[in-house]
Amino acid sequence: MCLGAIYWARPLKVYFAATKNDAAQSGFDDDFIYNEINMNGEERSVPFINKERELGLEAFKLWDKSDLKIDY
Repeated sequence: MCLGAIYWARPLKVYFAATKNDAAQSGFDDDFIYNEINMNGEERSVPFINKERELGLEAFKLWDKSDLKIDY
């Protein structure tokens, strides 16, 4: 599961059966993801390149003005 999505959804609790170490033993090791997060976008194994930021910010500007939003 995406940790960010979990926190944005604001559940009171998260229940799970298997740990990340259990998942890693079956080939779903995500330690590299935590290492990648701390890198600059251009240095990651899959580069993250920021383009058209001003256009992208328009969605946030609309959200900021919305009466339907839930503040986080």
